[in-house]
Amino acid sequence: MTESSGATNARPDRLAHDLGDLARELHRAEAPDDVLRELVQGAIELVPGAQDGSVTTLVVGEHVSHKAESGTLPARISSLMSELGEGPCLDALRDHRRVIRVDDMRTETRWPQFAPQAAALGALSVLAFPLFVQENNLCALNLYADKPHAFSDESEQIGCLIAVHAAVAYADAQRAENLLAALETRDKIGQAVGLLMERYSITSDRAFETLVRFSRQTNRKLRDVAAELIMDAEAGAHRPTAND
Repeated sequence: MTESSGATNARPDRLAHDLGDLARELHRAEAPDDVLRELVQGAIELVPGAQDGSVTTLVVGEHVSHKAESGTLPARISSLMSELGEGPCLDALRDHRRVIRVDDMRTETRWPQFAPQAAALGALSVLAFPLFVQENNLCALNLYADKPHAFSDESEQIGCLIAVHAAVAYADAQRAENLLAALETRDKIGQAVGLLMERYSITSDRAFETLVRFSRQTNRKLRDVAAELIMDAEAGAHRPTAND
């Protein structure tokens, strides 16, 4: 192997190593939002041209939120997108098969309201990657630079690889969080049923039916009704008595 061919192979080998490290960091993150923070930081470090980043989510096709913003610029761009309802990151969410790339926001015509204001804020180059689709919840990674033509084809390729790793890690973190929430809910409901059984000397089935009926009558979630019953019981147990 000649020296030149060795130099040619050095960057792909280093990139593979760095992507592996990032993938491990993403999977070590316990909470979904922690995954997004690791994702943004890793993308800024690995994607050529990236200076700032954020993640935009679209829940059930309606509610847009912005997370893991790395600094002032992405925070301002997020606010601008929410205000105007247009921009590359929103397009990446709506068309979740396509990477959105802006080479010079000053000459961009796809978003007539957003583009000139984003350029004035300093976001001249933008890359938006769709991360994943899970039921009706969508997510996009957004990268920014303060100079035009900051991103290349290589930037897109590396960003796409990062997005794949992030999608898997984020979905795993969500599943773990949902499972934990489900277990906690089950425990609360079981505890509330036990309290009703003891208080009214009724069977477990009757206690559960009572809990469900009150949930429906008050138009509240069963877990919230159960949690309130537990809190009331604990508060009553700690009230001072006449003998204290």
